[in-house]
Amino acid sequence: MKILLTGTAGQVGGALLPMLQGRADIVAPELEQFDLSRPDELAGKLDSIEPDLIINPAAYTAVDRAEDERDLAFRINAEAPRAIAQWAAPRGVPLVHFSTDYVFDGSGDRPWREDSIPAPLSVYGQSKLAGDRAIAEAGALHVIARTSWVYAASGANFLKTIVRLAGEREQLRIVADQIGAPTTANAISQAVVAMLPRSDDDLHETFEQRGGVVNLVCKGETSWHGFATAIVSGLEARGAKFAVKEIVPIRSDEFPVKAKRPFNSRLDLTRLRERFGITPPSWQQALDRELDALKATF
Repeated sequence: MKILLTGTAGQVGGALLPMLQGRADIVAPELEQFDLSRPDELAGKLDSIEPDLIINPAAYTAVDRAEDERDLAFRINAEAPRAIAQWAAPRGVPLVHFSTDYVFDGSGDRPWREDSIPAPLSVYGQSKLAGDRAIAEAGALHVIARTSWVYAASGANFLKTIVRLAGEREQLRIVADQIGAPTTANAISQAVVAMLPRSDDDLHETFEQRGGVVNLVCKGETSWHGFATAIVSGLEARGAKFAVKEIVPIRSDEFPVKAKRPFNSRLDLTRLRERFGITPPSWQQALDRELDALKATF
């Protein structure tokens, strides 16, 4: 089986690559070889690759910058997935794509289900929702994994930002009224690999019977403040020394940003468990693994 894997310079793509190697022929093009900002070129690229399965973690993820770069965000997050799905549908090639909690408005306090009504607050969320809908409209066999608060021990993300700031400042002020599940790229990738059938012959049947949108996050919930506190205390327990003495909880309106974030990013995991038999680790367990990976740098 030949798998096209995009975005391997990113967190999820980078975590998926070593997990998939050895079980299939992996084609992992560089950005200039498979550029989602040029959706009109993708069909030709796919013709030359001829994949049996497409896994597409590549995306435009600059949430605040998207407010000023709407056209680019929609090209990458909506038009490119549409082009990929339109190529895949008539050929029966399954597609694994990735969505986000930002497709919801964050109201209430109940976990969002896959069939909850979306109402994105930001251009980023709107562009991702448009991509989800485009894939479904194209009729491609697909699994859209909806994630939240993604991070890893490498790359640019909340974990790395907190580590840097904790080393520079005595006080951190972190938002405490947004609730979700910090989710590692590793946990997402392990679940995606577990979704794929052992036999190539079962690939189409798996996507036909279990496909659609599925929430894929770590278990449990916390705030950004709770996440930051766990990062610092976890690394201190592993011997790290920081300048920070206090992590202060604040409201979202005390930390203004260009794009509105959902207050409630909880995602219901029932479908993941019932369709695929997958129970992700808790966010604390997943964090421990990433902190162990960072330990060597301190």
